[in-house]
This record gives sequence, C-alpha cells and structure tokens, in this order.
Amino acid sequence: MPLDQALFDRLAAIVGTNACISDAAAMAPYLHEERGLYHGKAALVVRPGSTAEVAKLVRACVAAGIPIIPQGGNTGLCGGAAAGEDASEVILNLGRMNKVRSFDPTNFTMTVEAGCILADIQAKAAAEDCLFPLSLAAEGSCQIGGNLATNAGGINVLRYGNARDLVLGLEVVLPDGRIWNGLRALGKDNTGYALRQLFVGAEGTLGIITAAVLKLYPRPKETATALCALTDIEAVTKLLNRARAISGDAVTAFELLPRIGIEMCVKHIAGCTDPLSEPHPWYALIEFSTSRPDSGLRATFDKLLETAFEEGIIADAVIAESLEQAKNLWRLRESLPEAQKHEGGSIKHDIAVPVSLVPEFLHRAMALITANFPGARCVPFGHVGDGNVHFNVSQPLGADKAAYLAQWGEMNRLVHDLVVSMNGSISAEHGIGRLKVEEMEHYKDPVELDLIRRIKHTFDPAYLLNPGKVVAVPLKK
Repeated sequence: MPLDQALFDRLAAIVGTNACISDAAAMAPYLHEERGLYHGKAALVVRPGSTAEVAKLVRACVAAGIPIIPQGGNTGLCGGAAAGEDASEVILNLGRMNKVRSFDPTNFTMTVEAGCILADIQAKAAAEDCLFPLSLAAEGSCQIGGNLATNAGGINVLRYGNARDLVLGLEVVLPDGRIWNGLRALGKDNTGYALRQLFVGAEGTLGIITAAVLKLYPRPKETATALCALTDIEAVTKLLNRARAISGDAVTAFELLPRIGIEMCVKHIAGCTDPLSEPHPWYALIEFSTSRPDSGLRATFDKLLETAFEEGIIADAVIAESLEQAKNLWRLRESLPEAQKHEGGSIKHDIAVPVSLVPEFLHRAMALITANFPGARCVPFGHVGDGNVHFNVSQPLGADKAAYLAQWGEMNRLVHDLVVSMNGSISAEHGIGRLKVEEMEHYKDPVELDLIRRIKHTFDPAYLLNPGKVVAVPLKK
C-alpha cells in the first residue's frame, strides 16, 4: 500500500517535518546496506525523538497497513535493516534517541536509549571507571538498539558473553503500539518469563527496542596482549586451554588469524606491518585483562608464552610493550574484513562450532573449498575462543567478481552442511536478516521453526514489523 498524503501528514505531525525524509537523495544513506547485497527503496524515513513518538508512529502505520523497518546505525551484515524493493515500507530510524538516561556506578548499570553509539557508551562507562565490554569493528557507528536486536558478539564474548548477557532490562514498543517498560536494573528477577530475551536477537521482528539497562564491570587496570605464531592449527585449542587455566580465566580475547590475512592487511591497510620476522601459517591474538592493578598479570602472561613455547604449541610471539603496540596488533585483526575488499569478491560464512572442533572444521572446510572452487582463497579468522569462525573465501586471483559471487548459494550450502553436521550454527553473531532466511528454513528443526512462527504471529499477527527478516513463512491458519 503506497503512502498517501494523509498518512504522511499524520506521521509528520508526530515527529516534525524535519524528521520525515521523503526526498530520494536524502533517503539514500538509510537505504545503503553494508555489503551492497540489497538495493531497497522506502516510502519514507522517520526519525522519532522519543519512545512516545515511536509508539504513535507504529500505531499510525499499523492502522494503515504500512510495514515498518526498525533501523539503528545500519551496520548489519545480513540485511536485517534493509528495505524491500517496492517502496512500500517506512524506515523507522532511532538515531535521534541517543540519551544516557541514568548511570549507577554502585549497581554497575547504565540506562541508555537505543540510538546511542556503542563507542559513546564505552566512553561514558570508562569516564566513570567502569567497563561496558561489548566491542566490535563497527562500534564507532553502530547503535546499541541494533546491537541488542541482533545479539551482537564481538571480541570479548569469551570473557563477558554476547549482547544478551550484557542487558538487564528493556523498554520496547510492541507491534500494536503499546510500550512495555521492562527497564529493571536487577541481576535477579524470577517473576515469570524473561521477556527481554524474546526481543534480544529478534532483529526487530517482535518489537522495537527503545531503551535498555546495560550491565557494567570494573574497568581493567592492566592488560597484556600478544600475537603468537602457532606451530599448526591444532595448537589453537591447546593454547586457549593453557591460557584459561594459567590465568584463572582472565582471558579477555582470543582471536585466530591466518597467514593470508596478515598478508592482505600489510598489503592494503596503512599502518599494518608484520610483527614477526618469519611467516607462519596461523596466528592467535591473545589478551588478558584484570581490574586489579597489583595482580601480577604480566608475569602470568609471560609464563603462558614460555610454557607454550616449551611444549611446541607456539613457534614465536610478540608481546605488546605499550598501548600503541597493542593497538598495532589489534589493527591486524580489525582491518582484515576491509583488507579483503581490496582482493575482490568474498563469500562470507559467520559460523560457530564447539571450540574443540574448530581445527577439524577448518581442515574439512578448506578441503571442501579447494576441491569444489579451484583457486578460491580461504581466509578464516575470528573469535575462536568462543567457537565463532568467520570463514570467508576470497575470489581466485584474476577472477570475475560477479561470476564468483554468483556461487554464494552453492558455497554456503557446502560449508553450512558441514557446520550443521558438526552440531554448529550457520549464524554465530551476525543474525539472520534477509540474507539467511532460506538457510534457516532449510536447517532448523521443524518443531523449532513452528515455535518461532507462533511467537512471531502472537506478537505481530499482521506481519508488518520488519517483514521478510528472520521469519519467512507466516504461520498457517
């Protein structure tokens, strides 16, 4: 149903004319999708400034039968905030709702609105000698509402958990326009179903998150960071186990990088250098942290590396001796997705398997690619400490990018079949969005799919809230 003038006037009356964007050029940034896989259109972009305005907008759109696309920083990688192609939907962008409503250092909580930039939340926590540990590459532009809606992961999951582990309460506008105020800053609340967990990870299909109570931690006073060259891929889990045991579980991050990834970063990203004198097939980037300034963390860290070297787990290592050196090591990891763009097309797989099976998965998956896609270059990296591997595959040198990317579905099926056979997940932290709806339909247990559809139907029987994302098929009546 197209947006008529009467409805436009009604929406403009709610948020103000300046917060209603209908010009095609002005709407373009809200239609951009990070990977360029979707090129949608929208009837209108609205930018509410309060939860009350969100509720009024939802009621008006639902009454008119207009679909709504909730949107945060629009940095997602699965098209979860992408509009369709028929210009029938209203994008509801939450960027104006960016206030910190309260900060409680004694309770270690912060209440923020959905449009707050993740990096700004981190900075606010740090200014109060606290830590908000969610950290990912897009933190300078992604918004906390989207982080929660996709259950974002990032580099600190091993120590602190996913986004759903970092939220105590939510405020949500439901698909009928009602407001659920669940902003309780409680570590324990056993009064019925944990409703907030329905909305975290639902990608805006069950409700629009407008505010959240976030869980904070004491700010680390000491960190230790090193890039370790592994003797082989089997060594990665051995090193992780040694690190967790020797540190008393002070491992904040444990990231895997392949040699080809280091080479791509050095070649394409300014400021990236190879920190070791000789090349090695695999590397682990390890970080310990503690809030105790007199913990002896560095001595423990040195002991780990000495032991790992003596046991033949690592062949070499470089330890960051300053904050700047630590940033340089992290730049190699954080720049890898950008470096891959310079190498042509890349087919992505955001998968997870049990940590103990990561080496086996990599052997088998790389063998599958070599056998079925000659010349394709495997660039697996990521949060191996929690079993999440970004199994990216760059096009063969000199290949046609479009022709290569046309094999996306075929390659996904091979890799995802392997992942599922190993009791893994086809989406570890990026969500389902539009990109993986068919894959989820293919792999999910029928009972599980039925439950998902029933939950969607209960909350949004008209299927107007972020349609086509996560849930592909309406519940059969």
